[in-house]
Amino acid sequence: MKLKRRTYILIGVLIFLFSGIWAFKKFNFNTEHTIGQPLDSLNGVRVYYNGGVNNVTDRNLTTDNYNLGLKYQCVEFVKRYYYEHFNHKMPDSYGHAKDFFNADLKDGQRNEKRDLVQYTNPSVSKPKADDLLIYSGTIFNRFGHVAIVSNVTDNEIEIIQQNPGPFSKSREVFSLIEKEGKWIIGNDRILGWLRKE
Repeated sequence: MKLKRRTYILIGVLIFLFSGIWAFKKFNFNTEHTIGQPLDSLNGVRVYYNGGVNNVTDRNLTTDNYNLGLKYQCVEFVKRYYYEHFNHKMPDSYGHAKDFFNADLKDGQRNEKRDLVQYTNPSVSKPKADDLLIYSGTIFNRFGHVAIVSNVTDNEIEIIQQNPGPFSKSREVFSLIEKEGKWIIGNDRILGWLRKE
């Protein structure tokens, strides 16, 4: 009888935990910001607040019907940045954040789906401002994440991002290390970066 009761309690706790995680990712718990509120910008391209990372408002299309992505998601920002700052349209305008990285390509090869040159982490090419950074998925975010490199020094990079979470900042800094002729960004989730050349 005790085993059955413990099983029910364990199931109840798991349901409660997963429900809490789902709600936190879906709804806005940060009352300091409203969904769609501008938070930051890079080269005149704004970063908007999204609330919970899984919040979806609607799809953002340009006047010429190019798909920028789901409003206020991370993908929408990087595609809007490349469209507005570089007048760049990706041949494949769909896909989750982690799908921007093609694991079959070698360092420095062209990623045909994005029409950008792809570099791996680590790479022989040092990251540059305006590169599009790609993160792998996690157990809590299976879609991955993307951001734009906003600044590079000899030993760190700064990124700007949209939809990092309701309480996270739009800018983050990571270490940048040169080792044996390769540049390594100090974050194990970063798969690599894309560049318009």
